[in-house]
Amino acid sequence: MALQDSPLRRGDRLAFGAPGLPPRWTHSNKEGIGTAYSADSRLWFTLWRGSVSEVYGPTIDLPQVRDLGFLITDGETFFHEEKRHLEHTITRPYLHALGYRVESRDPAGRYHLEKRILGDPHLPVLLTQLRLFVHDPKLRAKIRVFALAAPHLMGGGSDNSGIVLNVLDRPVLAAEKPGAGLTLGTPRGWRTASVGYVGASDGWTDLASNYRLDWEFDRAPHGNIALVGELPLVPGEPITIGLALAQSVSAAITALYQSLGTGFAQHEQRFVEQWDRTVARAVPLASASHDEGRLCRSSRSVLLAHEDKTFPGAFIASLSIPWGAWKGDDDRGGYHLVWTRDMVQTSSALLASGHAEGALRALVYLATRQHPDGGFPQNFWLSGRPYWTGVQLDEVAFPLLLAHRLAQDHQLGEFDPIPMVRRAARFLIHEGPVTPQERWEELSGFSPSTLAATIAALTAAADLLRGARDASSADLAQRYADFLECHLDGWTVTDRGTAVPGRRRHYVRIRPARPGDPCPNEGPDMGWVTLPNLAPSTPNRFPAESIIDPGFLELVRYGIRRPDDPTIEASVEAADALLKVETPFGPTWRRYNHDGYGDRGDGGPYQGWGVGRAWPLLTGERGHYELARGRDPSPYLATLERMATRTGLLPEQVWDQPDRPELHMFLGEPTEGAMPLCWAHAEYLKLLRSVSDGRVFDRIASVEARYAGSDRRPAPLEIWKFNRQPATVGALTPLRIMADQPFALHWSDSDWSRVNDTEAVSTPLGLHYVDLPPLGRPDRRYRFTFRWSAVDRWEGRDFTVRSV
Repeated sequence: MALQDSPLRRGDRLAFGAPGLPPRWTHSNKEGIGTAYSADSRLWFTLWRGSVSEVYGPTIDLPQVRDLGFLITDGETFFHEEKRHLEHTITRPYLHALGYRVESRDPAGRYHLEKRILGDPHLPVLLTQLRLFVHDPKLRAKIRVFALAAPHLMGGGSDNSGIVLNVLDRPVLAAEKPGAGLTLGTPRGWRTASVGYVGASDGWTDLASNYRLDWEFDRAPHGNIALVGELPLVPGEPITIGLALAQSVSAAITALYQSLGTGFAQHEQRFVEQWDRTVARAVPLASASHDEGRLCRSSRSVLLAHEDKTFPGAFIASLSIPWGAWKGDDDRGGYHLVWTRDMVQTSSALLASGHAEGALRALVYLATRQHPDGGFPQNFWLSGRPYWTGVQLDEVAFPLLLAHRLAQDHQLGEFDPIPMVRRAARFLIHEGPVTPQERWEELSGFSPSTLAATIAALTAAADLLRGARDASSADLAQRYADFLECHLDGWTVTDRGTAVPGRRRHYVRIRPARPGDPCPNEGPDMGWVTLPNLAPSTPNRFPAESIIDPGFLELVRYGIRRPDDPTIEASVEAADALLKVETPFGPTWRRYNHDGYGDRGDGGPYQGWGVGRAWPLLTGERGHYELARGRDPSPYLATLERMATRTGLLPEQVWDQPDRPELHMFLGEPTEGAMPLCWAHAEYLKLLRSVSDGRVFDRIASVEARYAGSDRRPAPLEIWKFNRQPATVGALTPLRIMADQPFALHWSDSDWSRVNDTEAVSTPLGLHYVDLPPLGRPDRRYRFTFRWSAVDRWEGRDFTVRSV
C-alpha cells in the first residue's frame, strides 16, 4: 500500500502545520560531485559546505533529495547545523574515484565530525560513514547528532509524503511520491525519528527552538517535508548512514538493507576499484600539466560522472542549478539537461583522454534523439523531450564533428552514423546561414562561432559521405561550406568598430538577422542588437559593430582561418582590450561586452539580470589559439589548474572584481553560477591533449587544407534559397538555385529574350539545385521561376538577381 494512501491508525502522530514553506534549491556551487561508476548504481550526489547538497536518481536529470546533513546539540546550550555553523575541510582522498572525506569542526573546538561519503558500487544508495570526536569532556554524555534530509522526489519539493516505518524492529525514515520512494537508515536504526513540514513541524524547527527533539511525528503527508533521526552514536566509533532511492518505498527498503548489510570498507574498496578501471586505457596527459595531473584526473572523472545510466551516452551539462539558492520548483531544469554543444565538448574531451567508449555512446545517444528534420532541441531531458525550444545551428553541427573524429580514430565500431549525418547536413544547409540562436543562446543572426562550427561540420560531413560512396551529397555539403566560408568575413567583420579606440576592423559577436528573412541585411552597416539580461532602465540596444565576443577563435580551432590572419590578430587585440580580466591565478575573459548573465553589480544573485563575469573555459579557448599561433600555451593551462577548487571542480564563472569578503566573493574564484561546468573541464582536457600533441586536438585536417592550408581557396559560390534571396551576385561568381522539392528552373540571362529550362540535380539529402554560370560582367541579371515537378505546378512569380 502506498504511504500516502494508507489509513491513519490509532496512536499515529500526524505532523501539524501548513504543508511547508515554498521549496528552494540548494546552492549552485558544488564542492564535490560523486557517483559509483557501475551502470547498476544509479545515484549521484553533490556536496556544499560539508554536507550532501543534492542526491539524484535513478536518472541524473531529476534530483530526489535536497540537503542531507547533520544537526548537533547538547540539549541545553547550543544547536548547530553542520553546513551553517561548522568549519569544513573537504578532500577527495582517491586518485580517480569521486568519493570524499569531510571534516567539520566546531569553531569553539569542542567536537568535530569526520565523514567519508561515496555511492554504493552496485545499488542506488548513498553511504556516509560518520565518526564523532568529542574534545570537551563535559559534552561527552550530552552531545546528540541528528541526520536531516529534505526529500524533493521527482525533482519537486512539494507534495512529498513522509513516514516513520518499523523494519526489523527498528525505525526507518521514508518518503514517497507516485513513482518514487526514499528510505534513510542505519544498521542500528534511530534512537528517535520524526517527519514534519518544513518551517512548521520538522526536526530542524523543533531542535532550533529548545535544543531537544520533542516532536516525534509518524506521518507528514503531501507537503514540503523533512526527515530527522537521532543517530545511535558512540564517540570515536564509526556508523554508516544509508540513503536509498527507488521507484517505491518497498524497493528502497530492500536496497537500503542490502547495502547496509555490507561493511563500509568493502564498499569503499569496490568503489575505488571501479573508478580505477576507467583509466586502464587513458592517454597519459598528466606530464603536460602543472599540478602533477590533479585537475586532469579530476576532470576526466567529473565528465564521466555526468553520464546517465538509464540512458547510456546522455551527458548533462552540470549537476547544478545556477544561483540555485534563489530558485524554486518552477525552475526544474537548471543545467542537469542535455545540451548537444556541451555534450559533444564532453565526449570529445573523453576521446582526447582515451575514453573512446564514452564518446561513441554519446554519438549513438544523440543519433537516437535527433529530430526527423535533422535538428536537435536547444536542450532536452534525457528522454529527448525538449526543455527550451530554441534552435542553434552549432548544436546541429557538433554531432557531425564528433562522428568525424570517431571515424578518423577508427572508433565507430559497428555503428553507422551516415543516416544522422545526412539529416544533420540537410538541416544546416536548408535552415542556414542565419542561426536563430548563437552559442550564448540569446541572439539570431550571422555568428562567427556558429559559422565556424557549421563550415567545419559540413566539411566533416562531406568526408564521411564520400566514405559512404555518396558523392553527390558530399559535394553539396562541401560546396555549401565553401559558400559560407567565402561570405564569412563579409557577414561578420566590421571596418567600423567603435568599442576599442584604434581598432576599426575586427570580428563582431553577431550580425543580427531574423531567421527566415529572405532578404537579411548583409551590407556594411550591421544594424543594432538588443541584449538581454541587463538591469532594468539600463540601455540594452547597441550597434552590432560595438559588441565583441572571442568566439571568432573557433575559426582558428577548426582550421578555417590561419592564426596569423590579420583580422584574427586584430580581433584578439580588441577582445583583450575589452574583455580580458587579470586574476591572481592568471588571465580569463568575459563572454562579450555588456553581458548581463552573472551576479549583479552589488554581488547579489542573477535573477533575470546582472553583470556577466569571466568564464574560465574562455581561458582554455585562448590557450588553444596561442598553441596554434606557435606561442606557449602553458600559462593558460596553469591558470585553469589554479582556478579549480580543492576538490578539482571548475566553475562556469569567476568573480572579476576586487574581493568582497562579506559576500564570499574573491577575484578569480567561483561566483554563484554553475559549478562544475562540464564544458570548462572538457576545454581543459582538450587543451592538455593539444599541448601534449603539439597541435590543436579539434583541428580538422581537411578543413585546414581547404581553407587555411594554401593560397588556393575554393571557387566562390553564391546560393539562392527561399529563406535567403540575394539581390546581387558577383559577375564572375556562379549562382546556385536550391530548393527542398524537385523542380525545373525556367530562367533567362537576357530579360526573357532567350529562355532556358533546366532540371534540378537531386541528392540523397532531399535537396535539389541548379547551377547557373557567371554573368561575366556587372549590371546583368538572372530572371527565373520554378516549375514544381512533383505536382506539375508553376511558382507563379519571377525572381531577379543582378550581377555586380
